[in-house]
Amino acid sequence: MVGAAPPRAPWRFRQPSALPGFGLTFGFAVTYLSLIVLVPLAALVVRASGLGISGIWRIATTPRVLAALETSFGLSLAAAAANAVFGLLVAWVLTRYDFPGRRVLDAVVDLPFALPTAVAGIALAAVYAPTGWIGALFAPFGIQIAFTPLGIFVALVFVGLPFVVRTVQPVLADLDREIEEASATLGATRRQTILRVVLPTLLPAVLTGFALAFGRAVGEYGSVIFIAGNIPFRSEIAPLLIVIQLEEFNYAGATAIASVMLAISFLLLLAINLLQMFSRRRFGHV
Repeated sequence: MVGAAPPRAPWRFRQPSALPGFGLTFGFAVTYLSLIVLVPLAALVVRASGLGISGIWRIATTPRVLAALETSFGLSLAAAAANAVFGLLVAWVLTRYDFPGRRVLDAVVDLPFALPTAVAGIALAAVYAPTGWIGALFAPFGIQIAFTPLGIFVALVFVGLPFVVRTVQPVLADLDREIEEASATLGATRRQTILRVVLPTLLPAVLTGFALAFGRAVGEYGSVIFIAGNIPFRSEIAPLLIVIQLEEFNYAGATAIASVMLAISFLLLLAINLLQMFSRRRFGHV
């Protein structure tokens, strides 16, 4: 029939490849992921299921647990959003401009990856304390950073920034500048070029970096406890509350809180991934 769309190729489990050993490598990948990721998470869910839905709900809705969950997820989302904006700016500067010390600055971005979290927490607490180099600048105005939720936010931004920068940087490097020049030639202003040409292309990578930064922030422990103050109902994070429950040999309470965190994290990451898929389809990028 003239004008009819060509038939779609049937979905295939295995794509042709020049490299042999699909069965072996696929089996190894599934086994490895199961042992490292799926089995521990399944064990957590099974352990928590012994409490029943009512038991988990009773533990999860206690005021202290709710306050800790709100602190962890609220500040993690805020830190990931800040990293999405400023990480994009850092990646833009490192990719599009050449200046003295650029290589050093580019290497510094990876420092949170290699730095032990306890060392990072102690360093941040010392710098942002009321007597620290940066904290002393805000103290006269009555602003305290360390040992408050603001200190937690700073720590989460610190550990999450590299995820956004390293995710956006290669996409930005591959972005053809001729597209921007063509946009300018067609009469678009610089602002229109950024909003309608550059940002839509970078949006999937920014969302990926946002999801990675958020995931790291939710589970962060070492760099936070030194600067948080760990005050219940104010600056206590959910991972610390899990550790406290374990130290008190309350394994049921610890697994219940961990299961709730797992469920909320899964739903939020699923929503972010769906948004990322939509943005890729919307702007024509795979």
